[in-house]
Amino acid sequence: MPSIPFEPVVRTRVLVREVMNSPVLSATPDEDVRTVSEKMTRAKVGSVVVMKNDLPTGIITDGDIVSKVVSKNLTPSNVRAGDIMSAPLRTIESEKEIIEAARQMVSHKIKRLGVSYKRNLVGIISISDIVAVTPELFDIISEKRAMMTSEGTRQPSYLAGYCDHCNQWSDVLLELDNRFLCEECRTETNNSEVSESSQE
Repeated sequence: MPSIPFEPVVRTRVLVREVMNSPVLSATPDEDVRTVSEKMTRAKVGSVVVMKNDLPTGIITDGDIVSKVVSKNLTPSNVRAGDIMSAPLRTIESEKEIIEAARQMVSHKIKRLGVSYKRNLVGIISISDIVAVTPELFDIISEKRAMMTSEGTRQPSYLAGYCDHCNQWSDVLLELDNRFLCEECRTETNNSEVSESSQE
């Protein structure tokens, strides 16, 4: 019997509410970053939503704390949450599919979305949440984004995803011979080509 080519099945019918993290960890704009960091550490989460008058006004991620406080040698207890939050907090309806959440994150170049239900914030969904459920889906969206952004430019367009050679996650994938490779595998491939050419 002729062999049937295997095509990986990408699960797209997963709803945001099935993947989101809930309840939402929150802080006020006047809280200092040290207090916010302690909250995040205790809850073992990477973000906190800044609320004012029971409405979400922004979000602080662990990346914000590193880039806006630690890297600038500021004292966390002297910096307010409202000063470093990213605003506005972009949201998605809980009944939407995660493919739509992934598209929004790629489009806005963000890693997290607030999840709303009947105009109330009920959770947070992140890129890592989506990748954990459907890594193939995120790879496809990343590749499409890379193809769109690389048009009309000669600069290399890095993207995040799984390396086609070593299957490890990388934030600096580049396309080489129709495969997306991480920096280490690109180096190995180039060295191998040089070695082969020297033996000819």
